[in-house]
Amino acid sequence: MSDETPLDLAHRAMEAACDNDAARLKFYERLSDSELFLLLTKEAVGDQISPEIFDLGDASFVLVFDREERLAQFVGKPAPYAALSGRVISQMLAGQGIGLGVNLEVAPSQMLVPPEAVAWLCDTLAHSPDEVEARAEELYAPKGLPEELLTALDAKLAMTAGLAQNAYLTAIRYEGGGTGHLLGFVGSIEGAEGALAKAAGEALTFSGLEAGSIDVGFFAASDPMAAAMAKVGLRFELPKVEARSETIRPAPGSDPDKPPKLR
Repeated sequence: MSDETPLDLAHRAMEAACDNDAARLKFYERLSDSELFLLLTKEAVGDQISPEIFDLGDASFVLVFDREERLAQFVGKPAPYAALSGRVISQMLAGQGIGLGVNLEVAPSQMLVPPEAVAWLCDTLAHSPDEVEARAEELYAPKGLPEELLTALDAKLAMTAGLAQNAYLTAIRYEGGGTGHLLGFVGSIEGAEGALAKAAGEALTFSGLEAGSIDVGFFAASDPMAAAMAKVGLRFELPKVEARSETIRPAPGSDPDKPPKLR
């Protein structure tokens, strides 16, 4: 169907392969990456929001929709909402014992995500690979990595526009022994290391791989490691940030490290 959203497609794939962990992980990845419209009781005040909470007996839920029109269709009248990513909403609900009602009654992807699944998603999104501190003895072209990981890395790094110039994935042997794979970011901006490491960690997690399968490093463009990685590594280009003339108004949840506060 032409009006299906990415969340609808991921949900359909998960339903068609209910025993497939990879399909389930892909759905939750899509849920975390999607902009969702969270139904509120009243308009947000600063970083304070008041979601509508529905008690369904066994658990309580907030309602989210992946299109503004779907929220309006469900409510049937104008209603306040906050547009937030799924990852920010999961952070906001951490420890609250509240689940997500997704696209209820208005889309094929309608489902109830129970509180324990929201807690799992929040914990999963908090994981990131270790930043490498050991010195490299030799770098090699990466081999034997699953295509799912490479595709996931490409997609995740495409969402980190402006945070670094590029990245290289290499196989590595460390001084003193030990081998593995290194994702080296070149020319990252100050303070972006955490976000970049999390993006790499999510690619690993939602590919069904262990976070320990890859190390992350950050290097200046003038660092000899940058040139060494360029010779043998698989290159990922990070999108550049386009200059915008319009004024951007910060919205609740626009900073992923500062989720909105429940009222």
